[in-house]
Amino acid sequence: MAEDNVDSLKVLDNVPVIELVSICKGYHVADMDVPILKSVDLRVMPGEFIAIMGPSGSGKSTLMNMIGCLDRPSCGQVLLMGKDVNTLSDPELAKLRGLEIGFVFQNFNLVPRLTTLQNVELPTYANRKSGVDARKKAKELVEMVGLKDRMNYKPSEMSGGQQQRVAIARAMINDPSLILADEPTGNLDSVTGDDIMKIFSALHKKGRTIVMITHDQDLAEYADRVVHLKDGVIES
Repeated sequence: MAEDNVDSLKVLDNVPVIELVSICKGYHVADMDVPILKSVDLRVMPGEFIAIMGPSGSGKSTLMNMIGCLDRPSCGQVLLMGKDVNTLSDPELAKLRGLEIGFVFQNFNLVPRLTTLQNVELPTYANRKSGVDARKKAKELVEMVGLKDRMNYKPSEMSGGQQQRVAIARAMINDPSLILADEPTGNLDSVTGDDIMKIFSALHKKGRTIVMITHDQDLAEYADRVVHLKDGVIES
């Protein structure tokens, strides 16, 4: 795939942002093959807010890696806006992932030595959509998540909730087609967690496509659709 084609993928109303087709994933441990995902099919359409739930060991983390194009399936297809990621080289996939998927993690994953503004701008150092003033957009996103007065603070100078707001702004910097949130309130108290979910809800109302991995039924109620995973299979 030519590098300039990586920038040309567009979200279309009738094309899933991400689609998993008969996905299986397993690992070889010692002399055993351990299956994790078993023929999983999942479509995420533009503008959807989907919560994925399941008990420990159900395969949620592996499914997240498939949706986020962080790992390749053992069998089946992962289609990102209609493009089969298995046809891409590792550098091509890394670029497409950096441009089209924004990640929000439970542990925030901010760079300690960088300020709020620098952390938000960080993804543009490796990948940036053409015609974007990264510094200007980073400032706008920091203001959007209510941290205008924390632009020059480092993570250690902020609360957990503030750090997660930075992480959400960082996920938005490349205007991704999909926001993938892994237990985004897992390290926060309930009140702060509700504030974070209100941000996700506001983004969804603006048309953002969100997939959230969670074990919390209360958080899942923010979603349009809840997908239940058990023993590597989607139950409902």
